[in-house]
Amino acid sequence: MKKKAIIIGSGIVGASAAYYLTKSNWDVTIVDSKEKGQATDAAAGIVCPWLSQRRNKAWYELVKAGARMYPNLVKSLAKDGENETGYQQVGALHLHRDEQKLIAMKERAEKRKADAPEIGDIELLSPEQTKAQFPLLDDSYRSVYVSGAARVDGRKLRDALLRGAQKHGAKLIKGEAILQNIGQRITGVTLQDGEEIKADIVIAATGAWMRELLSPLGISFQVEAQRAQILHVQLANQNVDLSTAPVVKPPNNQYMLTFPNNRIVLGATYENNVGYDWRVTVGGMHEIITKAMEFAPHVKDASIVEARVGFRPVTPGHLPVVGALAGFQGLLLANGLGSTGLTMGPFIGSQLASLAMNIQPEIDFSPYDVRNAIRNRA
Repeated sequence: MKKKAIIIGSGIVGASAAYYLTKSNWDVTIVDSKEKGQATDAAAGIVCPWLSQRRNKAWYELVKAGARMYPNLVKSLAKDGENETGYQQVGALHLHRDEQKLIAMKERAEKRKADAPEIGDIELLSPEQTKAQFPLLDDSYRSVYVSGAARVDGRKLRDALLRGAQKHGAKLIKGEAILQNIGQRITGVTLQDGEEIKADIVIAATGAWMRELLSPLGISFQVEAQRAQILHVQLANQNVDLSTAPVVKPPNNQYMLTFPNNRIVLGATYENNVGYDWRVTVGGMHEIITKAMEFAPHVKDASIVEARVGFRPVTPGHLPVVGALAGFQGLLLANGLGSTGLTMGPFIGSQLASLAMNIQPEIDFSPYDVRNAIRNRA
């Protein structure tokens, strides 16, 4: 008899967990309430963690593992007939005007390449070479180019994973799920219409809404919904083809990446203490456009296509939590992926699937103990 799993949340983590479990012949039901502002639904990701100056080694282990697994995941989906994943290796340009800072960045990347060969080629580019790679840029920026970086469309990847899971037998239900428990054992979920679904394991991947899910268990889960506003524009100049241009990381906290038909994604804001307010705001758009034009002034000629809003789940210490909920059986969860959810999300989903099947994870998950996000934990 097949083992049964219920996955609450169909974002990048939940969809990945479902895909890997169904490929291992599990009976999987995915339940999602389709709340407005889901992070995966808004996100366009840059898979290029290796040049980050962030010093948290535990965070780096997750993003490094996430970047490494992408090519194999895309190949696996292709075997299932899912070729529209939104993932493409296009390289990345890390910009700066200070050549010494770029040299230090290049040296950091070369050191990390020793255990992350997927970085690919690392080059220091002149302003002329940089602008040749991305014509909208200001003339004064040099860059470090890494060939192994990629872009990913969160919606397309999530949808490919969900379709792949369904091809292997998964069921997808729209609605709110309430956890069922007998004492400290999670036994399944109850849906809004009263239907009860039993399972051997429940995986919770509800992002910024995790607090509400766990509250009936008496758990005070600490997660903040950080609003991200993202702007999509389109370049009308048909003489410029940006469909395979590298992603761009400037010195500020923004990014720029492109998709076919000269669609350009500009982002993103990092807004705390706004609750679940999913409005697009004048202030948010002003910040994005102003910062984008600091390094890419020629974007001024693009037309606005749409703006998206997503809520990044942020847990204490800005480090994800992954694994079992202490004191309970039959429940696994992941949360707190923040702004690098599309980089690490598929890997975390695959590891949740491994944990559900009692398979040793690929890395040590002790730094991501779920208790780190529980208030008044023992």
